[in-house]
Amino acid sequence: MTVIDASNLILGRMASNVASRLLDGEEIKIINAEKAIISGRKDTTFERYRKYVERGSKEFGPYFPKRPDLIVKRTIRGMIPHKKKTGREAYKRLKVYIGVPEDLSDEQASTVEKADITRLSTSNYTVLGDLSRKLGSKF
Repeated sequence: MTVIDASNLILGRMASNVASRLLDGEEIKIINAEKAIISGRKDTTFERYRKYVERGSKEFGPYFPKRPDLIVKRTIRGMIPHKKKTGREAYKRLKVYIGVPEDLSDEQASTVEKADITRLSTSNYTVLGDLSRKLGSKF
């Protein structure tokens, strides 16, 4: 089992790395999901995610979550073949948390070097927790 701290990690780069590790059979738990970073301008990022949320509902259409832990999970789900048996099994090995749960507080958290925020040369980014609150989440 691997514990990954999502603080100051770019969401897409982290998700692609986690997806490939899940498909290799690794069990992964991600903590501090609300501190992940989405690169790009804040206004365009919010508009894109607002369209995702408004597109469907829980009853009909594609449901897109508002909570940061579920957004991270949905992003990773898009990078694995979630309709096939291997993808479903890989997706079951993923757990995402807001903050640090008590049972994982003693664990040593690792990071994904390729997804670190220092790779960005600009200050155009959005913290996932802020985006989630703006979308209407009450996490």
